[in-house]
Amino acid sequence: MIYFDNSATTAIYPQALHTYTQVSQRIIGNPSSLHDLGNQSNRLLQQSRQQIADTLSVQPTEIAFTSGGTEGDNWVLKGTALAKKAYGNHLIISSIEHPAVSETAAQLSELGFEVSVAPVDGQGFVDVDALSALIRKETILVSVMAVNNEIGSIQPIKAIAAVLEEYPTIHFHVDAVQAITKVPQEEWMPTRVDFATFSAHKFHGPRGVGFIYWKKGRKLAPLLTGGGQESNQRSGTENVPAIAAMAKALRLAAEQKAERPKHVQLLKQYLLEALASYEKVTVFSGSDGFAPHILCFSLKGIRGEVLVHAFEEKQIYISTTSACSSRKKMASSTLHAMQVPNDLATSAVRISLDESNTMAEVEQFLIVFHQLYQKFSKIN
Repeated sequence: MIYFDNSATTAIYPQALHTYTQVSQRIIGNPSSLHDLGNQSNRLLQQSRQQIADTLSVQPTEIAFTSGGTEGDNWVLKGTALAKKAYGNHLIISSIEHPAVSETAAQLSELGFEVSVAPVDGQGFVDVDALSALIRKETILVSVMAVNNEIGSIQPIKAIAAVLEEYPTIHFHVDAVQAITKVPQEEWMPTRVDFATFSAHKFHGPRGVGFIYWKKGRKLAPLLTGGGQESNQRSGTENVPAIAAMAKALRLAAEQKAERPKHVQLLKQYLLEALASYEKVTVFSGSDGFAPHILCFSLKGIRGEVLVHAFEEKQIYISTTSACSSRKKMASSTLHAMQVPNDLATSAVRISLDESNTMAEVEQFLIVFHQLYQKFSKIN
């Protein structure tokens, strides 16, 4: 079995799984309880928060736990809208955001907020000048992802941050789900960033848990109210086993950050050059300015889901761009934003690599691809 769908989810590290099971069995107290079992659970919760903060070089009070990337994006956008509605009602997002951002913005639009969409160029990079021109006095938030989940383009976060230095009251949110442990942090979290969203299962942690970075001094209304957990900002009993496992996974992934991208980039470059040599293949993910782990391409005349299932028969697993839209058979929203013709957009598939993948797997993928290419060419 060859797993090339790591941007959809990653396999949990054995060490992180061990942490999860051990904490589940041994740390049974509710971290809000006053007795010793509660104190024990709370200590582990705060240790995990500290460990994550240390990895990102931020303060532990700037880390708030969530159920994952979708909740984090919803919280920052809706929380900003509620907290700052007295000051403005205008939000800016890019045209290639994950649905957790774009659909949340659409919902806020229905509630009376105004949403502007910054365009991207033909390679999938946000047009910074166009985004800057959208800012007005009512603008309360700018949200741009760090790494596009479909084609892997690394967005010009530092350039956008420079623009927003002139607008200190605007919240700057970065969806960093696909960036953490894959792209150097300085590329997507300059000091001007106020909020960033993360999800554990993208860096070999458990599913259903994540966190946001929340810069000290910024205001955000709670999305979930109730028992007052997370300093009264995110109610609900904390999932301590998952949080501890997430902290372990992030530490392990961070320890490999020097060598990991080099290995993955080598695999991607080999794939890219091989696929680009085929006449009917269009590659959308380049080398410069793109994350090392994501490669998106189209095979002309073959719908993406057909190619995905053809590879699946050979026990090779890839996806049709975003996992969140693949079951809905939606064409790539990113490619449409890039003005890619519909026939190519509906043919797009995504390979997403990880440090556990090998050159032998890449070679096997290319052997199977060549067989499929010849088969589909005859059919066409």
